[in-house]
Amino acid sequence: MAATSALPGVSLREATQRRLRRFSELRGKPVAAGEFWDIVAITAADDKQELAYKQQLSEKLKKKELPLGVQYHVFVDPAGAKIGNGGSTLCALRCLEKLYGDEWNSFTILLIHSGGYSQRLPNASALGKIFTALPFGSPIYQMLELKLAMYIDFPSHMNPGILVTCADDIELYSIGESEYIRFDKPGFTALAHPSSLTVGTTHGVFVLEPFNYLEHRDLEYRSCHRFLHKPSIEKMYQFDAVCRARNFFRQNFAGGDIPSLKLDPEYVYTDSLFYMDHKTAKKLLAFYEKIGTLNCEIDAYGDFLQALGPGATVEYTRNTSNVTKEESELVDMRQRIFHLLRGTSLNVVVLNNSKFYHIGTTEEYLFHFTSDSNLKSELGLQSIAFSIFPAIPECSSNKSCIIQSILDSRSSVAPGSVVEYSRLGPDVSVGENCIISGSYIITTAVLSAHSFVCSLSLKMNRHLKYSTMACGVQDNLKKNVKTLSDIKLLQFFGVCFLSCLDIWNLKVTEELFSGNKTCLSLWNARIFPVCSSLSDSVTTSLKMLNAVQNKSAFSLNKYKLLSIEEMLFYKDVEDMITYREQIFLEITLNRKQSDLETS
Repeated sequence: MAATSALPGVSLREATQRRLRRFSELRGKPVAAGEFWDIVAITAADDKQELAYKQQLSEKLKKKELPLGVQYHVFVDPAGAKIGNGGSTLCALRCLEKLYGDEWNSFTILLIHSGGYSQRLPNASALGKIFTALPFGSPIYQMLELKLAMYIDFPSHMNPGILVTCADDIELYSIGESEYIRFDKPGFTALAHPSSLTVGTTHGVFVLEPFNYLEHRDLEYRSCHRFLHKPSIEKMYQFDAVCRARNFFRQNFAGGDIPSLKLDPEYVYTDSLFYMDHKTAKKLLAFYEKIGTLNCEIDAYGDFLQALGPGATVEYTRNTSNVTKEESELVDMRQRIFHLLRGTSLNVVVLNNSKFYHIGTTEEYLFHFTSDSNLKSELGLQSIAFSIFPAIPECSSNKSCIIQSILDSRSSVAPGSVVEYSRLGPDVSVGENCIISGSYIITTAVLSAHSFVCSLSLKMNRHLKYSTMACGVQDNLKKNVKTLSDIKLLQFFGVCFLSCLDIWNLKVTEELFSGNKTCLSLWNARIFPVCSSLSDSVTTSLKMLNAVQNKSAFSLNKYKLLSIEEMLFYKDVEDMITYREQIFLEITLNRKQSDLETS
């Protein structure tokens, strides 16, 4: 095994670019047996999301953006109570059994959890986190392609089983040229990344068995004594999870959402994806068949992995501090899973030259796409990706990011902002740290710093309509209150929500909110106008946003209003894909004309 690289940044970039090139060679071509995954499955939260994912997968296959000869599936959670990504995993196993019977015994399967509504990154809410656009590639890469590229070496060194990952994170790693990550041991195998103790409090942390190597290697196969889920720093010390870096390791170590540990000699190993062999998957499936219906949220990481390793104890099953909603069944279900999996091994693949990036919030999205020079270097991210827009000076360190969009040369986009799948006219000025998605802004518009604008096509009573969510990038759409008298505690663009309703001439009644009337939030507030054209939709929503910022009245009474929750119900995926395709074709034609003029 190769010792830790002298220049980890360079080797990480080279390894990442090699995987991207290899995946690019497979796009649109039939793959040989054992060369790629047998099955790629994506989870969805409900029927609407399932349909949206299937439509997008179909488009990608038609346009030859994915390897061919692979079974691509979308598995939807059963209707009823939320079951978490652990429940989704169990549900996916049942779907595989129904579709393939004993045949899936021999398959390598990639399972991507993408069943959330992306409330912290709402420009991914309509079409899904796994279809989030990235600023590179032609055609543009989305998170799905990046996942497939980064895991390109896994299937050929994997025994039949399932690799479980999430839709909104990126794992980059470098190992020796002649080395491969092997998933060939019974039980579970997880990747581990060196991280600061602070990062460890929001991830899973491995307590590894003692190791006798004198120096760190890029790739180490280790055994895990026990797994801690989002532990306190005190717990990390208590259970001997904290490692102490030698000088050479400290100099090399920095990464992703993990701040540099150059000045900190202590670190922990945190989780990302994990694999389970087929025998373990069958054991979980038999358990799911026996219990029938799940009525509580199971965490694939917290509830499966904490049961593993010789040091695992049942205490964690009673700890509900990290649970958003505590159901009566939860503790009992956790204990049953613990007894089912107890004694199963947890093997750990330690990647000392690796980075883990999370792109699940507006803050992370803006930082990684505009300001993060590391990720830009490693993935080859572009400031202008497959777009028509005047060049941004390369000397600028905090750039804007334009993805598959057409911007008039007289429009302006301030540093730190992202524009995707949009058209901006000549008199449009976008402030700093904004997100503009799927929009068409043709009239004069000044978007204040930290604005969030995302347009959706809707199908209402068989008619095509449009609505645009407009708020602040830092607004907490998930924060909820139980009663109408408490909605003063909600904030819209930094302003008391009650004051906003007054500005918009809207009355505080139960009818103001969709869905659960004891869970009132910006997510289910009926405040976004429905319009007959995309440009009118954006213009109207910008007026309501400007009214709040300028504290000037703008009545929404004459409009049909929807909540974001309702917009997702009425979304017209086909029309949104068509709009993106129109932009794609126009950019392609423009490029061909430019090539002809320069040749």
